[in-house]
Amino acid sequence: MSAAPPPRRPAIRPPTPPLLTTQQGDVRWLRLNRPERRNALNPRLVTAINEAIADASRDPDTRIVVITGQGPSFCAGADLHYLRALADSGDNPGHFLSVVSDCFTRVERCPKPVIAAVHGHMVAGGLELALACDVVVAQAETLIGDGHILNGLLPAAGASLRLPRRVGESLARWLLLSGQLLPAEAFLPSGFVHAVAPAEQFDDLLVDVIERLRRPARFAQVQIKQLLTETRGLPADDALTHELRTFTRHWHTTDVADELAKFANRTNHRLEQHECGDLPTGW
Repeated sequence: MSAAPPPRRPAIRPPTPPLLTTQQGDVRWLRLNRPERRNALNPRLVTAINEAIADASRDPDTRIVVITGQGPSFCAGADLHYLRALADSGDNPGHFLSVVSDCFTRVERCPKPVIAAVHGHMVAGGLELALACDVVVAQAETLIGDGHILNGLLPAAGASLRLPRRVGESLARWLLLSGQLLPAEAFLPSGFVHAVAPAEQFDDLLVDVIERLRRPARFAQVQIKQLLTETRGLPADDALTHELRTFTRHWHTTDVADELAKFANRTNHRLEQHECGDLPTGW
């Protein structure tokens, strides 16, 4: 009688990546991939975002970065289970939050335009991630807010600094002190949310935003992002001097004449259309 074969060991599945990265043409897509936790931020996810942004920043074939989320929400903030585990072990999240803050600063300083395409919930750390992006577009019914205070926590990844700049002092104070979540439409007047669309029209909106960011001269776009970073916090006179100095350097080191020639050609073409009555009134 032959011996029974040994039991088969179950196959070990590789861990699910916390961030899905894809390249579509010149657009780098970063999809937060912890849908079962509403894409809550933990060390693996933050490390993945940091590395992906660094790679996209260096990649000459990437023109635009889009950050979005898998599942029902964009990002509901830090993973409270992880923070609770730190508390139970007698540790504190100071190091983790320092890494998160550095990561979001890297997002803000990325030389490429960064779009946050949000839906569901964008709360606490999720809000802080979006605040570091250049443009935010939202699905209708997305709820947005700080929310830290509802769990007895404080912001630690940029909300106290960036939120007043993006939405205004009064609304920022309300969001930080109350923890209330507001619909995305409430952020349209401030410009923090660039546009809102129903779910069935959201992809079309995102394509339109991407195309509009593709139109300007790429080299000028990179310089403007750098200028925004370098002048932040400077006294007004120093900032204006630096802006003028940057313009002069840009003029001498790039082919501005070629861009001006393209503009002249476009203008002449539009004037020809206007003579034929094809241009809309008010051009």
